[in-house]
Amino acid sequence: MGVDISGIISRETIELEHLNGRIIAVDAYNALYQFLSIIRQKDGTPLMNSDGLITSHLTGLLYRTGRFIEHGIKPCYVFDGVPPEQKHETILKRQRVRTEAKKKWEEAVQAGKPEEAYRYAQRALKLTAQMVEQSKELLDSIGIPYIEAPSEGESQASFMASQGSVWAVGSQDFDSLLFGAPLLVRNLTITGKRKLPKKDIYITLKPEKIRLENVLQELGITRKQLVDLAIVIGTDYNPGIKGIGPKTALVLVKKNRTAESIYKEHKQELPEIETLRSLFLEPETTTNYNLQWKLPNKEKTIKLMHDKYEFSVERIEKVVDSMTKNLSVKGTQSRLDQFF
Repeated sequence: MGVDISGIISRETIELEHLNGRIIAVDAYNALYQFLSIIRQKDGTPLMNSDGLITSHLTGLLYRTGRFIEHGIKPCYVFDGVPPEQKHETILKRQRVRTEAKKKWEEAVQAGKPEEAYRYAQRALKLTAQMVEQSKELLDSIGIPYIEAPSEGESQASFMASQGSVWAVGSQDFDSLLFGAPLLVRNLTITGKRKLPKKDIYITLKPEKIRLENVLQELGITRKQLVDLAIVIGTDYNPGIKGIGPKTALVLVKKNRTAESIYKEHKQELPEIETLRSLFLEPETTTNYNLQWKLPNKEKTIKLMHDKYEFSVERIEKVVDSMTKNLSVKGTQSRLDQFF
């Protein structure tokens, strides 16, 4: 989920064409969760093969990656490693939410309430270790590089962006800004029409570009103060202070209040704030990665996606042929302004 600072962050809406020639480190878990959430049947049931293996994540990964390449975007996917121990409570909470949602989803299906079932099904989704390995196998077959982070995938992607290895981080969460990503691109994996919850209304989603330097300038704070703001309202590593939202927290940190002083003023139990800060300001990352794009292996991809997961051969060939054509024409060159 990440830290909720959307209400104070301005962003620029762009077209996919704006990203032509760019290298983007995509937060893999974030993207796969999006695919699992969106690519479902009307009652919320995910796509499956005849053996009951879920394939929603593979559907999204194959076709979305193909579209990236078609638009000249060069993605690399960054997978999570071992989460910090401070995230343990958040992980347990999410498991409880999934368990309860799964129960309500099944009840809604039995009651013949497809819209309600779909809503609960989205909350019940779970990305398994098997799905992660399946996704890596697919990326191998289509020649797209991926990196296994030592800890948080988003912090690794942000590090790569800060080092100039990639142009931006692709994620729905704003945590990349806390991790120091110079540039964040949102809505990469969910562009198109999206139905508003509980309403028969659809909105158009386009990619959004957010530059950290501009955010800090507009808010009038430093990155360290942005991290303190996040700690006060709550992150994946701590619950925050109840009743304080982003706007109130911004006012407080702009008065040179630290997270420690804000907690004390509100008579809240003081978490290990220095440790929390270091998780964002000095996250565990690695320089051991090699970004190399290859032409997709059509035979290997068909064997994997058709023979094992029962995808249409015609659709697989269409995506693979398009990727091969676009990668062959555009090669491995990036834009001259890649890092600006």
